This record gives sequence, C-alpha cells and structure tokens, in this order.
Amino acid sequence: MTLQRDRVLIVEDEFLIAEGLRMQVEDLGLTVCGVAATAEDAETLAREHQPYLVLMDVRIVGERDGVDAAKAIHDQVGARVVFVTGSREPATLERIEHGHPAAVLFKPVSDKALRDTISRILAA
Repeated sequence: MTLQRDRVLIVEDEFLIAEGLRMQVEDLGLTVCGVAATAEDAETLAREHQPYLVLMDVRIVGERDGVDAAKAIHDQVGARVVFVTGSREPATLERIEHGHPAAVLFKPVSDKALRDTISRILAA
C-alpha cells in the first residue's frame, strides 16, 4: 500500500481542536482518514489508512506522547508529520526535532498558517 497524498490523519485529544482541524483540512479538499486521541490509536490508523500527512499534537492522553507516536508512524509508514503544539519549552522543542517534523505549528493555529504549511508539504 502506498501513501495517499490526499489523506490526513489528525492526532489530537481535545475534541473541539480536533474538529476545527478536521474542518480546515476538509476545506482544502483533503480527506481526514481518522482522528486519534492516543499514540496507539494514531499508529493503528496510520498503518490502516497510509496518510501522507499527520497533524500531531505533542501532548495527548496515554502513556506515550505525540513525539513517540510521530517517530513510530514515520518509521512504519513514512508519513510527513506536522506537530501542532502549545508548548514552546526548549525540552519539548528539542524532542520534536527528533520526531522527523515536516513542520511545527503553534496553537492556536490560524487557517492561513495551516493552509500554507499543508500546501508547501504537498507541493514538495
């Protein structure tokens, strides 16, 4: 199975933020292939749907965080990961760099920033 360029996986444990991201992604004409709240669910959905792009919150529920999930998804399916985080802590940003980021967006994410970032990644 190959990565589906029009598919995006959203990993966010806050429902309202996840829904907002879903609507923004769908407004770009892309398909949200799933929304996950845990690292385990994210990895399962990524293996199942082979998304080209993952919008990944860093702090999610469960024992493992978004950086752990991003590393696993990148290694397993090769998806591009855009970290979406509210944290600007140096330790968190350093961990993100080891998660193979295609980009990092800081919450709250504007429509323009998300649109520009996704467009740049899809054009690469």
